[in-house]
Amino acid sequence: MARYVDGFVLPIAKKNLAAYRRVARKASKVWRDHGALEYRECVGEDLKVKGAFPFTRLARCRPGETVVFAWIVYRSRADRDRVNAKVMKDPRLAGMDPKSMPFDVKRLAYGGFAILVDA
Repeated sequence: MARYVDGFVLPIAKKNLAAYRRVARKASKVWRDHGALEYRECVGEDLKVKGAFPFTRLARCRPGETVVFAWIVYRSRADRDRVNAKVMKDPRLAGMDPKSMPFDVKRLAYGGFAILVDA
C-alpha cells in the first residue's frame, strides 16, 4: 500500500517559535496517537539560496519571519482521511482557536501528496 503525505509551509515570526513549538508538540502527539506514521515540523535555517526560488519568498515572509516546513506521513490517503477525522474530534485540540495561533493561518499552504519516489 502506498504511503501518503500531508505537507505544510507557513511563515512565522521568529519571536513566536517557542509558542509554535508547544502547539506542534501537542499536535504531533495527537496525530501519532490516531495513527500517523511520522510527524515532522522543521524551521528554516539555510534559506538564502542562490539560483532557486527561496521558501521565504514562496511563503511571502515579512521582516522578522522565517518558514516552517512540515509533513505528516500516513499509510494511505484513505488512512489520512480516517486519521484526520479523528484528530479534528480530539478534545486535546478543541481549544485551539485559529485566531490564537502563533502564526497567520491565512498564509498557511497545505496539500496532500502521493509519494513519487520512496528511497
